[in-house]
Amino acid sequence: MAVLGVDVGGTFTDAVVLDGGRATTAKVLTAPHQEESVVAAARAAGAGGTVERFAHGTTVATNALLERKGARTAFVTNAGFEHLLHLRRQTRAQLYRPCAAWPEPLVPLERSHGVRGRMGAEGELEPLDLGTLPHIDADAVAVCLLHAYRDPSHEQAVVAELRRRLPHAHVVASHEVAPEFREYERASTTTADAYLGPVVARYLRALTAAAAAAGLPAPFVMRSSGGVTTPDEAAEHPATILVSGPAAGVVGAARLAALAGIGNAIAFDMGGTSTDVCLIAGGRAERASERTVAGLPIRLPTVDLHTVGAGGGSLVWTDAGGALRVGPQSAGANPGPACYGLGGTQGTVTDANLLLGRLPHELAGGVELDHGAAERALAGIDPSAVVDVVNAEMLRALRVVSVERGHDPADFALVAFGGAGPLHACELADELGITTVLVPEAAGVLSALGLVASEERRDAVRSYLVPLVDAGELPTEGEADLRYTGQSFELTLPLQEEDLAEAFHRAHEEQYGFAERDREVQLVAVRTADIREGPQLELPRGEETTISGPAVVELAGATCWIPPGWVGARDGRMLRLTRE
Repeated sequence: MAVLGVDVGGTFTDAVVLDGGRATTAKVLTAPHQEESVVAAARAAGAGGTVERFAHGTTVATNALLERKGARTAFVTNAGFEHLLHLRRQTRAQLYRPCAAWPEPLVPLERSHGVRGRMGAEGELEPLDLGTLPHIDADAVAVCLLHAYRDPSHEQAVVAELRRRLPHAHVVASHEVAPEFREYERASTTTADAYLGPVVARYLRALTAAAAAAGLPAPFVMRSSGGVTTPDEAAEHPATILVSGPAAGVVGAARLAALAGIGNAIAFDMGGTSTDVCLIAGGRAERASERTVAGLPIRLPTVDLHTVGAGGGSLVWTDAGGALRVGPQSAGANPGPACYGLGGTQGTVTDANLLLGRLPHELAGGVELDHGAAERALAGIDPSAVVDVVNAEMLRALRVVSVERGHDPADFALVAFGGAGPLHACELADELGITTVLVPEAAGVLSALGLVASEERRDAVRSYLVPLVDAGELPTEGEADLRYTGQSFELTLPLQEEDLAEAFHRAHEEQYGFAERDREVQLVAVRTADIREGPQLELPRGEETTISGPAVVELAGATCWIPPGWVGARDGRMLRLTRE
């Protein structure tokens, strides 16, 4: 069957059609209305009536949260806890700047309401009084009551009343989206989910209609955890798709590494606006149970990405001390880098790479590069210095997911993709001691290729907060959050371990240098996922060729720079680069 993957980025929208082992790719500039870009990219890739499966990665939820363009939202909690979103935790926004402020909560105090009633960890402490629920005027409502992860009955009653009063509002309960203890993180996640609901629902309805008009099936949508779901499920809980596109890139990188016979790799995705990196161990991407987006904790399963504001479109500037800086501001799709000839006047990383002779005269999508405009934009600035600065930023990101987590980068391959990733990969590998770099033939559209091969995934979590010996029978697959009783934070271990307590002791000793085997181990939560495997990724091989650096290699939607001392073996599926 023909399968289609379309990923929307800040600058380009990418499409891949995989039909009988033949891959067709396309790249178009992202339009203000993303559904238009999705259909345009699908048509450019030759998608038609033969497509049986369509998977999509979107930035609509992320953009709405970053730009604060979500719904007018209200927050409902227990009476006396109305300030929960504003109190946060006691940590500072910046450790050494006491004056630095956290981002404002998504809901102001005047729309934060309390209802009388109280549920304790062991049962009801005060009966719920729905008569104390005030009049609420909002397009979305987040409900987060104390201990709803243990007993959601109060929350269910409040939600039912709100849905009766506000039939057109998007009402979300914390036990539906993040049934875990820690009130602030649960409340933050629920509020973000409610805030994004109307915006994402409108987009997915428009996309589904546009896809139907174009003869395409209804799209699956990529979750942050690395699997796709239906549009209805994504619209119901849009906080689950906050890192939709980057997660697809990690899926694609893992599949490509597997085709090369490599289980341990680091995904390195450098696009137009940002760079995302993620560790892949044993063929599976690392996952986290929480992620901060726009300064807000989101307590949902996510591919464990680390993101920095460094991309091909990152702006070059000089700070007050005269030091050269790159990003996090970006030229975006409009006007884009100066060399695009669309009105941009400030230099970018792409302009620097063009002046260094690392880019062709025309990019994918028919974008002709203006060498003179790049020279004017970077007048007086050494292009190689720009590349050094942006490489330093990305190097820090790669060390965060490897060295800082106890992994030696030399034991991993670097999978470089995105429009700009292959331009910088070999230099970064040299710095990290990595000897193998994999660059997909479809490097510029690997996130879309990952969507093509993505599995269907539905994540679930159950809170326990009991001694491990009292937890009873546990699922045979999944992960467990464990800690010593009295500790504040947990370690996550696979449930497949024969002796879970001993596995925790070993993990604690490896992480912190000691274990207390006579101390009680507490089971905090169990995380499981219902997975249905996606299509097999079969890419045709071509005649193998060898390319020695220095060389510029044009790929589908990307360009690879091979520095001196590196040699590449190209087989039609990927370019495998090694040190000579």
